Formats: sequence, C-alpha cells, structure tokens
Amino acid sequence: MSKHIQNVSIVTWLLRIGLAFVFLYACVSSLEHPLEWVGFLPSFLTKVMAATTTLKIFAGYELLLGIWVLSGKFLRYSSVVCALTLAGIVILNFGQLITTFRDVGLVFMALALYAIDRA
Repeated sequence: MSKHIQNVSIVTWLLRIGLAFVFLYACVSSLEHPLEWVGFLPSFLTKVMAATTTLKIFAGYELLLGIWVLSGKFLRYSSVVCALTLAGIVILNFGQLITTFRDVGLVFMALALYAIDRA
C-alpha cells in the first residue's frame, strides 16, 4: 500500500471516529439529561409533539447516523447526511451560535469526509 493511500485511510478513519463520537455522545447525553437539550429543539417541533418525545426520536436518529458513519458503509451518503444534519442544527439554532459555532466546523469535517471518499 502506498504512503498516500495509507495516509488517506488514516485520515478517513479519524474523521469517521470524530463524527460518530459527536452523534453518539449527543444521543446518550440527550437521553440522560433531556432538560439540557430541549432548548436546542426548534419551537415548530415542540408545538407538534412533546419535547422529550422529539428528543428520543432525534436520539435514535443520531444513534443510527453515528453507527452508519462508523461502519464506513456508503460513506459518501452518510457524510452528506451528517453535514446536512449539523447545518440544520446551526441554522435552526442560529440565535445560539455561541454554543453551536462548533457545529460549523463539524459540517466542514463531514464535507471533508465526503471529499476524501470521492477522491
């Protein structure tokens, strides 16, 4: 295996671990400490269903997304879904940019993973 291919494999693995950790941590934390997370839910969702129910559904989504990224299956698609999810979180919580500014970096991390997998 060439040095370049080996480096790309390492970078891809590190990006996958990083993104998966973000989604898996958010899943577990939102289930364990829902009151710390309900403020990030868009009001249009909490008008339709209870905030705790919405959190549980989104936690399930985050769990599946984290596992999907970690698995490496259809990586191009999972990285795009990660980028869109994180961008949505930033946009829907733009008033809380003091907290969600980190998600902007994660969007670009997911896009980098997409770009690497396309190369």
